Amino acid sequence: MTDTETLSRLRGVISRLARELNATATGEGLTPTQASVLGLIAFRGPLGLTELAQLEGVNPTMLSRVVGRLTELALIQRDPNPEDLRVIQVEATEAGREVHERVKLLRTEAIGACLDELPDKSVRQIIDALPALEELALALRATHS
Repeated sequence: MTDTETLSRLRGVISRLARELNATATGEGLTPTQASVLGLIAFRGPLGLTELAQLEGVNPTMLSRVVGRLTELALIQRDPNPEDLRVIQVEATEAGREVHERVKLLRTEAIGACLDELPDKSVRQIIDALPALEELALALRATHS
């Protein structure tokens, strides 16, 4: 097991990376939470609101506001679930999928620009760490499922 200081450093780096990447969504006029919810809907939709709240890890009140705003912006649409018409599900519109793709591209370009500024050795270490970081992400997800 790794010592607490190292674990704290890792958590801090992951949090800072997430904050910096989330900031790229503001170029599309979305808050980080709105961009995250839109991305989840575009990637996994259509989704019921309960499932969406669980996947995103936000409370229903916050999700309701985010879904309302994304609906106002015509980035998602709300429809009755064909299996249970009492349940609402949300799905990305074409405009929503386009915004999501632009946000992904902005984030990818931001990472690429930063990697271009780093020494080759650091870039290689980051790339080499990807499989382990992907395992970490899966393990964290499994503990919250």
